[in-house]
This record gives sequence, C-alpha cells and structure tokens, in this order.
Amino acid sequence: MNRDPWPRDEFLERLKTSGSTFYHDHHPFHQRMHSGQLSRGEVRRWISNRFYYQKNLPIKDAIVLSKLPNREDRQLWLQRIIDHDGRDGLDGGIDAWLRLGEAAGIESASMLSDSEILPGVKFAVDAYVNFCRQSSWLEAVASSLTELFAPTLISRRIEILERHYAWIDQAGLDYFKNRLEQAPRDSDHALSLVLTHATTVQLQDDVLAALKFKCDVLWSMLDAIQHGTSTRSASTLDRT
Repeated sequence: MNRDPWPRDEFLERLKTSGSTFYHDHHPFHQRMHSGQLSRGEVRRWISNRFYYQKNLPIKDAIVLSKLPNREDRQLWLQRIIDHDGRDGLDGGIDAWLRLGEAAGIESASMLSDSEILPGVKFAVDAYVNFCRQSSWLEAVASSLTELFAPTLISRRIEILERHYAWIDQAGLDYFKNRLEQAPRDSDHALSLVLTHATTVQLQDDVLAALKFKCDVLWSMLDAIQHGTSTRSASTLDRT
C-alpha cells in the first residue's frame, strides 16, 4: 500500500516507539542485572565481552565520519572518536571501560587480548561495523539512534551497580557517568541528521530498519553473554 512520507513529528514518534520497543534494556540478562541476580562471574563476563563493542565504536565512527557529506557534521562526529579513543594525554571511554574491568577484578591485559570474547559477541559487533561500512551514511547514522534511550539506562545502571554490586570499586563507574553527558549530545546530532534527510518513504523505512538492526545487535550480544561460556571464561571470569 502506497503512502506519503510521515511528517517530521510522526516520524520522530515512530523512531522512539521502535527503539524503545526493541531496546536491549528488556533483555532477560539486563532484567536479572537490574534486580541484582547476576553472579560475579556473569557481571565480569558482561564487562569483558562488552569491551569488544566499546573498542570497536571509534572504528565504526571513523567509517561513518568518512561518509558524511557535510564538513560541519564531520567536525561534530569527530568528537565521538575522541570521546572513546581519548586525545592529548586525556583518557577516553576505552580507558574508562578498562578501569571498570579492573574495578571488577579483570586484568586489562586479558580484556585487550580478546581472550574472553564469545563468538556470538564478536559476530554481532563485527556485523555492526560492517553494516556501517556497507550502508549509506544515513543508515549508518540512524543505527546509532539507540543512544536516544541510553541515558535512562545508564543512569539506572549506575544506581544498580552501586546498590547490588558493591563489590565493584566505585571508581570504575566513570564510563557511565561520562556517557550521561555524551550520549544526549550524540543522539541530538544523529536525530537531527535523520529527521532532516529522511524525507521519502524509502529513506524513512531504511532508517527504521537500521535502528531495528542496531537493536538486534545489542540484543544478540546479550544472548551470547547470557548463554555462552568458554574454557577461559569458566576458569577466570566465572570464579566467584
């Protein structure tokens, strides 16, 4: 059935509805985390495997940056890479996540070596990077719109980790505190690009599909983390 493109406000609501419906905060693993039911081994498995996602974000963002047609948007997008990689002696999100791992009893060398990464997590993250490499710049930007829902989850996560997982050194939570400011800035920019340029039915459908794909990536990572173990993780991360 043919239709006209959705007006800006309706398209925005459809993006928010789609993202909030499929966002990974609904995953059983996160639900167990939020209720304090995860073992130390499960928390460590999540931190270690999530690091593979964290360290690939600046690679993904460099790909998106190279596709953006507008100079001003490239300048804004560059900040995402700096936020994660750091610059001029300033730590970035990758360093902060390594400190989270150390606060939870995981050696940085182990996280950097990828020795604990589950195949399902690697497959999902690599698929996300390849999606951004192979898709249009608008679809790649749209896939980042899960950040619209990140601040609420991150704020809740800080409270949950402090309440239920006090064995994690609180100094390791800086990553989440930093993202409370960074994620809204990033999502505002990405949302502006999407709402401005997705002006046809096909482009709007492509954007919604890209957002759904990203939600599937995050969900698939948690599926792997919840159900997956490896010989090394069984002998290290899963110790209680």
